[in-house]
Amino acid sequence: MIHILLTVLDLGGTFVFAISGAAAGVKHRLDIFGVMVLAFAAGNAGGITRDLLIGAVPPAAIANWSYLLVSILAGLAVFFWYPLIARLNNPVLWFDAVGLAFFAVAGAQKALVHDINPVMAALLGMLTGIGGGMLRDVLVAEIPVVLRADLYALAALAAATVVVVGHIFHITPIATTTVGGVLCFVLRYMAMRHSWHLPAALPPRGQPGEPNAPEERRESRRS
Repeated sequence: MIHILLTVLDLGGTFVFAISGAAAGVKHRLDIFGVMVLAFAAGNAGGITRDLLIGAVPPAAIANWSYLLVSILAGLAVFFWYPLIARLNNPVLWFDAVGLAFFAVAGAQKALVHDINPVMAALLGMLTGIGGGMLRDVLVAEIPVVLRADLYALAALAAATVVVVGHIFHITPIATTTVGGVLCFVLRYMAMRHSWHLPAALPPRGQPGEPNAPEERRESRRS
């Protein structure tokens, strides 16, 4: 039962993340091959990284043709019907949020199946969730969402933690993955809607670009 659940979560996450990758490719006006590459990279990078780290080799995304097929279908759908998807406000972020929820719980569950200790299982769940989005953003020369978005990695970690705690207390995996996935998506939704964020680093006082820098104050007085 758990293996069926993992496959469903993995393929669902692959499909949704592949849509976000393909949408980023269309947004940056890539050709159809570039869109397919981004779809596969976004949909499978997190899962491949997880599988390599826990010793599940060859990774499912390479050993099972279904992952490639799902990625290609998602990429083609976005390439030919992007105007429909673009009706969403920032479709990359919305599909990214759904994919994050799928992969965060799937990553934690698979790590637990391979007898990884609970703390590392939660961290691997987070890594599975953020991996595809990071590679997608790097390939289109953007700062990865995980480094600039509101409650991104934290949302994935919260979902993975729910799965791990449920495993410790012998709660059915279906219940914990459902609760964890919903929690992850709700956190991302609320963060995007209300601009929830963690404290950001401020430049040192007097550094160029900082509002109180002496040279900027002098320029302000001259104007």
